[in-house]
This record gives sequence, structure tokens and C-alpha cells, in this order.
Amino acid sequence: MLKIGHRGAKGYEPENTLISFGKAIDLNVDGIELDVHLSLDGGIMVIHDETIDRTTNGKGFVENFTSSQLKELDIPTLIEVLDLVNCNCLVNIELKGIGTAKPVIELISHYILEKNWNYTDFLISSFDWKMLEEVHLLNPKIRIGVLTEESISVALAFAKKIKAFSIHPDYALLSKENVALVQEKGFEVYPWTVNSNEDIQKIKSFNVNGIISDFPDRI
Repeated sequence: MLKIGHRGAKGYEPENTLISFGKAIDLNVDGIELDVHLSLDGGIMVIHDETIDRTTNGKGFVENFTSSQLKELDIPTLIEVLDLVNCNCLVNIELKGIGTAKPVIELISHYILEKNWNYTDFLISSFDWKMLEEVHLLNPKIRIGVLTEESISVALAFAKKIKAFSIHPDYALLSKENVALVQEKGFEVYPWTVNSNEDIQKIKSFNVNGIISDFPDRI
């Protein structure tokens, strides 16, 4: 069962920062999950929200700042995070911002061709299923995770359509039965965001393939 650090190790350090990802690696995670948006100059920035208001002392939309301006606010680029990880764990990239699919795919291809990474080091997920369709069309070798907070069955049907690798449901949707059903159909199951010890033990009992948590050391 994979231990995946949500936005790094969000329970211990500021989310989606190099410090948070470094902490996750120190906790011996099997993977990290992160979110991406594009900067004004096309940089792939690691931040969850479309604005910088919640997680920095700045204000405004990510897309209105250059990558160098955002880096000054401790918002890293995806390149910086990948170089920090250096193939030590899986990287689950959640596509948040519009237009992120193509540049992320291009960057993944570069790391595979030039830096000795493998396709198994990456997993792309999103709630925006149109972007996942785009990923599948542009490079079907890239593993895809279908995010859902509404319906396992609908996500399963879409996963079949785009030949996804995994389904990433809100853990509240899960039962032992529907986890087994998804796995029987050939997909792995990575629920989010499972934080309390009680919930972690419950979800582990469903035999999921991995758990995404702010406290990955609890898994």
C-alpha cells in the first residue's frame, strides 16, 4: 500500500512548498501529490488555488504573475520539485489550471528522455476530465488517475474510456465492496485526503492500493 504525501507533508509544513516535499521524502513516502497552475510566462507552478491569497502574503491570480515573482513567494516550479524528488518517489501531478495538460506532458517527456525518469514515476490526475482526455490523446503512455468526489461508478466508466491507471475518490465514497469492484475492473484505488488514525485504519481495511494523506507517516 503506497503512502502518498498530500501537497507534500501538509500536516507538518506549508503545503506545496519545497520544504513540505522535502519533509515528505524524509518521512519515506512512496509518492507525493501536488497541484499545478501556469504563470503569466508559462511556467508550471506548484500551487493548489488559482489565486495566491490563501497560501502567501500576496494577492491576485497565479496567471497574472511571472514564475520569478511567484518563486519569491515560495511557490516552486514543477521543475524544482522534480529535481528535489530526483526519482526517489512517485509524483502525482494534479492538473488544476486551464492549459496545464500539454506543458506538463512535455516536461514529463523531457524528464523521461533526458533525465532517466520512467513513466511509472509519474501519475497525472484531475477533476477536469477534459484535461485527462487531452493527456490520453497526447501521450497514452502517461498513467492517469481519475479524481472524483461524487460517484465511483461514473468515474469508473470514464476511466475505462480513457484507459486510466487509477481512480482517486474522496475516501468517504469508499466501501470494501466498491474498492474490490474497481480493482476487478483493472484500476488501482488512491483515496484522499485520509488524515485521522481511525479513518486511515478503516480505509486500509478496504485494501486500497494507496492512501493520500497530510500525515503520510500515519499510514
